[in-house]
Amino acid sequence: MSVISETDQIARAAAGDRMAQAALVNRHMPVVWRVAYRMLKDREEAEDVTQETFLRAWKMLPDWQDRAKFSTWACTVAINLCRDKLKKRAPVLMDELPEHEDSGLKPDQALSQKQAGERISALIDALPDRQKEALTLCAFEGMGNIEAAESMGISVEALESLLSRARRKLRDQLAEVQEA
Repeated sequence: MSVISETDQIARAAAGDRMAQAALVNRHMPVVWRVAYRMLKDREEAEDVTQETFLRAWKMLPDWQDRAKFSTWACTVAINLCRDKLKKRAPVLMDELPEHEDSGLKPDQALSQKQAGERISALIDALPDRQKEALTLCAFEGMGNIEAAESMGISVEALESLLSRARRKLRDQLAEVQEA
């Protein structure tokens, strides 16, 4: 079995090759879904964004120009779709409590760990949107600065500034929490 370059795979997918389309989806869907989920905090909406991202990909593949990596382009589309959803979002009321997962920890340890995770998650969610996006792409998705900057449509210097401000703000807020 030979290794097919992504450019060849995109060309095959554009020509209607279902195997190439499936390979692109299998390779890039997890990252697109995680980015959408981290931004939206809703599994169903993240799935919708992921599906819409790939629907747009299939429509634009015949005109694909190899200026950026497919993953970078897909994350850019997903981020923009998430921004649109967040603008339209109304408050969500829950009908049921979320399911409890057994972590194997003692109840007090599990509670402490959960509370710490919730505090950090809340601090990240409170960051300005652009800082949160930069942090999500680089820290959680492991993108390099160049790829993350391309996904966000900004310069590498602007991305590094966003990351620096986000990390500084998180560090300061965590220090305040520890002092309290």
